[in-house]
Amino acid sequence: MAESVFRKVGLSRTESAELVETVIDEICNAIVRGESVKLSSFATFQVRDKNERIGRNPKTGEEVPISPRRVMTFKASNVLKQRVLKSHLSRKAKQKPASPVS
Repeated sequence: MAESVFRKVGLSRTESAELVETVIDEICNAIVRGESVKLSSFATFQVRDKNERIGRNPKTGEEVPISPRRVMTFKASNVLKQRVLKSHLSRKAKQKPASPVS
């Protein structure tokens, strides 16, 4: 990412790397504090608290307690989802062999 910033913005390579690292650090710090981080046209990162619950060992069927914990969720924006889908469909179309002509 730093290389892309270097090419597109015109900062030095060092400044670009520092900028990218600073942005990522700030996103991480906000998530650790339990804040929601929304990056427009990309995604939303959130921290959720999960309560203790009873799970089941799939091999033995034995019930086991699952301890409470905090989990991070990532929800892709509709813009990102559409870009991924468009890229997938584009690749799929390129891979499709030409249909035989009769």
